[in-house]
Amino acid sequence: MFGIERRHFITLIGGAAIWPLAALAQQSAKIRRIGFLANDPTIPAQAAGKAFLEALRDQGFVEGRNIVIERRFAQGAPERSAELAAELVRLDLELIVASGQNNVTALKQATKSIPVVMVNVFDPVGMGIVGSLALPRSNFTGLTSHVSPEMVGKRLQLLKDAFPRTSRVGVLRMPSFTHDQMQWDALEHAAPALNVRLIAVPIRGHNDLEGAFAALRRDRPDALFGLNDPATLIFRKQIAEFAAQERLPAMYPFTEVTEAGGLMSYGASRTALFHRAAGYVVKILNGARPAEMPIEQPVKFELVINVKAANAIGLTIPREILLLADEVIE
Repeated sequence: MFGIERRHFITLIGGAAIWPLAALAQQSAKIRRIGFLANDPTIPAQAAGKAFLEALRDQGFVEGRNIVIERRFAQGAPERSAELAAELVRLDLELIVASGQNNVTALKQATKSIPVVMVNVFDPVGMGIVGSLALPRSNFTGLTSHVSPEMVGKRLQLLKDAFPRTSRVGVLRMPSFTHDQMQWDALEHAAPALNVRLIAVPIRGHNDLEGAFAALRRDRPDALFGLNDPATLIFRKQIAEFAAQERLPAMYPFTEVTEAGGLMSYGASRTALFHRAAGYVVKILNGARPAEMPIEQPVKFELVINVKAANAIGLTIPREILLLADEVIE
């Protein structure tokens, strides 16, 4: 009798030991499906997009093997953001990564249940997306970008320090963008102390880019300034090429613009932001609740100077400015 009971006991223990291993194997083989909504369709090929995938891979999620990413790109058009947000919500995804104000706002309208990891959003509390940075109390969490009056003013100061004779600055603006006016106000506040006059040059879409360039040719500013908005990022190659053709010193908020041939950039590292965003994705896939995940602010800011671009148009960057740079492209 004892032998029978003992054999029965061993069988039960053996089964209990085998079952969790089988369950774990089944769980590890599960394909996870997430969404990715951004403005710039070139993000996957950028350092930021690669950093996102590498960080996922480091934590066991490999695209094409155990995770599928549904990518959509709105190219800065609010109406397109709404369409794509609704499309992603219908796909029954586990979460969505959203980069940019317009895309986050669209997802706020589209879902109150699917977790959303934000990247490059300026003021999610003021926008009503989350309750607070420390405790979102929402299906949204992630990382903010950093667009403050001080940051905008510092970019203008760096431009003036590099090119002291600058007195008239053409500012590429995107009036439809949520934080366009805040950035313009900050520039207007900083400009008098730097003896700089601002010239507003609006960009309203793909078809308006040549109109903006025509206005710059007509007004002939001493330098160019790009605001932190989708247009500066999406049209970076065209804008950098225009500035080179017109031999205009220029300051941008995105490293990607200097990498595309722009002269100078200063702002939060998008590569670092997307790397950290992958950590949020993994935590949520493993069961964390976005409502309880504090929103991070950027800690890494980069001044990038493209000396090769400066040399091509006959400009010299002062040595003291080069010494401040986190990266110099030669």
